[in-house]
This record gives sequence, C-alpha cells and structure tokens, in this order.
Amino acid sequence: MPVTRLMPSDEGDELIDLTREICAKTLRPNVDTTEAAAAHEEVFPRDVFLTLGRAGLLSLPYPEEYGGGNQPYETYLQVVEEIASAWMSVAVGVSVHSLTAYPVAAFGTDAQKAALLPDWLSGEQLGAYALSEPLAGSDVGAMTTRATRDGDGWSLKGRKAWISHAGHADYYTTFARTSDEGGKGISCFAVPGDAPGLSFGAPERKMGLHGDTVREVVYEAVSVARDRLIGAEGQGMAIALSALDSGRLGIAAAATGLAQSALDLAAGYATDRVQFGRPIASNEGLAFLLADMEAATTGARAAYIYAARLRDAGRPFSKEAAVAKLVATDAAMQVTTDAVQVLGGAGYTADFPAERYFREAKVTQIFEGTNQIQRLVISRHVLSGLG
Repeated sequence: MPVTRLMPSDEGDELIDLTREICAKTLRPNVDTTEAAAAHEEVFPRDVFLTLGRAGLLSLPYPEEYGGGNQPYETYLQVVEEIASAWMSVAVGVSVHSLTAYPVAAFGTDAQKAALLPDWLSGEQLGAYALSEPLAGSDVGAMTTRATRDGDGWSLKGRKAWISHAGHADYYTTFARTSDEGGKGISCFAVPGDAPGLSFGAPERKMGLHGDTVREVVYEAVSVARDRLIGAEGQGMAIALSALDSGRLGIAAAATGLAQSALDLAAGYATDRVQFGRPIASNEGLAFLLADMEAATTGARAAYIYAARLRDAGRPFSKEAAVAKLVATDAAMQVTTDAVQVLGGAGYTADFPAERYFREAKVTQIFEGTNQIQRLVISRHVLSGLG
C-alpha cells in the first residue's frame, strides 16, 4: 500500500505523485524480466535513467541554475525510496548518480559547474563513483591509483573495484593519489567515459541487484585535463567523506523502500493465503511478525528523514547519516528475511519477488561503508561528545 508521507511542500507531494506514476508505468512492468535476464547476461536499464532524468528526478537536490530541482534532501530521499519500492537496482543507480555530481556541485569552480553539471543533472549523461579499489575498500587512505602530472594535465594509472555503472557511464568521478601523504595525498578528478586508456573488467557475478552492472575500472595512462581536477590538490579525502555522508542517506532511503515492498508483499500474501479455513494473517504469531516488520520499516524511514532534515538545515549530520544507513539496511535485511518466512515455500521460489528482495537487501549492509564501519563512525561521535 502507498506510504503516507508528510512532505515539506506541495511541490514535494507532486514529485511523489510523479514518481509513483513512473514506477507504475515504467519500472514495475519491467523489473522482473530485466533482473532475471541480467542475472545471465549483461543488461543495463539505461533507458529507465533517461526517463527519470527527463522527468527531473535525477537532479532533485541540486541548484536550478545548473538544471537541478532545488529540492530539500528530505524530498529527494523520499523519491529514492519510492523508486526502490519498485526497482531496487534503479534506486541504487539514482543514489550513485547523485553521488557522482556532488564533488563538482560542492567543491567545483563556477566554470566547472557551468561546464559539467547541466549534462550530468539532465540525465543525458550518467555517472560512476570510482573510489573503492581491490585492496582499499573501507580504508580509503590505502588507495594506490595514482595521478601524476603530465604536461598541463594529469595521467591516471590504477584500478578501481565494485564500481556501479562501469562500462555504461559517461563520466567517472575518480579519486587518485597525487602524493604519498596518506589521506592528505588524494585528489578528485572528473574523468570522461571515453578517455583513451580507460577499460573495464568483466561484470561481477552478484547474488542480487543484477540490473546494477558492477565492474572493475582500469586506468592505463588515462590523460585528464587540468580543469578536471575537482577541488584543491590533496582535498580528495575530505571530498570523498563529505560525499559519502550524503550517499549513505541515499542507500538508507533505498533500503527502506525495499523493506516496504517486502512488507507489502508479505501482508498481502498473509491476507490471501488460507490454511485451516482462515487466512494465515488471523494467526496472532504471524500478525505480530508483520507488526514488527512495519515497526522496523517505519523506524528506518524516520531515521533517514531526520538525518536529511539536519542536512537541509545546514547542521552536522555525519553521525545521523551513519545511524540511518545502519538502521535502514539492517531493517531491510530483517524484513526481507521475514517476508520469505511469511510466504513459506512460496517465498523460496522465483515465482514471488520475496527471494529477490532478500538477495538485494544483503549488499545494502556492505556498500557505502559496511555496517561495521557505520558502528565505528557512530561510536566515535558518541565518545567524542563525552570528552
């Protein structure tokens, strides 16, 4: 059933209505066949991102002067949740694309914003966020991809791992080492997707999110113009961490939408499924399980909206973003697990989407910082407040 939302403006209500219409007409009719096909061959729903971009749903939190929607993060995240309730792979892609534009929007020069953001925010170009490496995931400071000065620009060499949209993106927001000063030696670059020397590994064979193509990105003497350095040299770590605070909220919202879908499926099945002459929902033990699923989903939604409101108010929200990511993704894992249980044997078959929801939920506890990292971030904030 549709979530009851209290949006910050009438325009927010209209955006939710638009999103639900696109979900009903474009996403839900295609998600099952596309995800099933993508499990065996590379299928990337680029046309869906074009549809969302042309509807203005890929650029909601960015300034109007560059083609954005100038919407509060609270509104943007609830749109992401609605998309996730229809197609999780696409919602993750929306969050990733928004993340790729953040460094330029927040740290770029006026000239860079004017040159890059209009195409990026329109959805005509799709981005990838190239931060993680085979041996540098949670430990960003251990990255080895290196950018060296080459004439008036830069030359990039190295490998990035677990990159969504790799091979399909038009640009790669790339973090590379420009000195050996640990975290202070990392810089951020906007690398064109057609740059010579850029290549990609085979798509990863994942247990879920098959519509979200993930590959290694290989930089072999990739030339990058001087004006594609985003922010100051050595500022990359600060840019990456700042962007991840916002990115974690995107994943929290997507995980909440996934949990809502699993809850709706389980509640509908429990109402329709008759055993011993009555719907199984009339059994108190199962009804209480559904109540716990609702409580977990509602709590996740409250967590990410609270963090978004802090962000919109210009207040620190790093701890609250970590809390939201932790709470929402753990809730998604629990609710999708319970949905399979409610459906019983049917939940273990591909005839119902419960098993897909279950598989998709697991990775939300891993990407954008594992939930162990979120606990580390939260604990540091809590303990620093006692000092």
